[in-house]
Amino acid sequence: MPTFQSGELTLSYEVFGKGLPVLCIHGFASSGKVNWIETGWVETLTDAGYQAIVLDNRGHGQSDKPHDPDDYYPSDMARDAVALLNHLEIKRAAVLGYSMGARIAAFMAFEHEARVACAIFGGMGMNLINGLSDGNDIIAGLRAPSLESLTHPTARQFRIFADHTGSDREALAACMETSRQPMARADVRRIGVPVLVAVGEADDMAGSPEPLAALIPRAEALVIPKRDHMRATGDKVFKAAALEFLGRTFGSGGSA
Repeated sequence: MPTFQSGELTLSYEVFGKGLPVLCIHGFASSGKVNWIETGWVETLTDAGYQAIVLDNRGHGQSDKPHDPDDYYPSDMARDAVALLNHLEIKRAAVLGYSMGARIAAFMAFEHEARVACAIFGGMGMNLINGLSDGNDIIAGLRAPSLESLTHPTARQFRIFADHTGSDREALAACMETSRQPMARADVRRIGVPVLVAVGEADDMAGSPEPLAALIPRAEALVIPKRDHMRATGDKVFKAAALEFLGRTFGSGGSA
């Protein structure tokens, strides 16, 4: 994978297709490959005429993996995304984030609004503001000597996922400490770009999408039928709604 610099960190990315750029920011313990390529998102976007830009967040995939929690605040990770746009000489892109990636996208839309044409917050509803209640259990699960000792269902889920992807569990534990920083309600109200808030009907991690969308002046909510947090990621209803939203707020794939 090609790389770019964001401060002192070397981060990895890939670019697929041509057309209007869509920056894809993956969720916690995932990677660009797992979150966007293996779920068919890259194919969906490129087939529609968009350019899909897939980033490995710090601490994930093939990017650098610091073990200091102070390196993982959402504002820092949003600056990574802007640094990638700078590296690619892209002035403005649509941003598609899932879970932690949606939190990063929200901070990016608020703090770097000129670089964001529109944003899709997948797997992130009111917990953008309320925070993640299971965070400490996930951290304990990542640092536990073995999976067998874990009883908390969310901790087990993320430990299994981290082991499956061969992740640096100490980097992920550091990331979980600070990347879940809530966004201030007043700042959420000041997000000025069009936003699609998309959450699975059975998602018990994201929080409700409708009240979050009601706070953002140009937002709309989507409930993804019969999907939980993990299974909503590559859902066909989510993809279809995202393409329709991009067409209305950003332009058709391949257009200037």
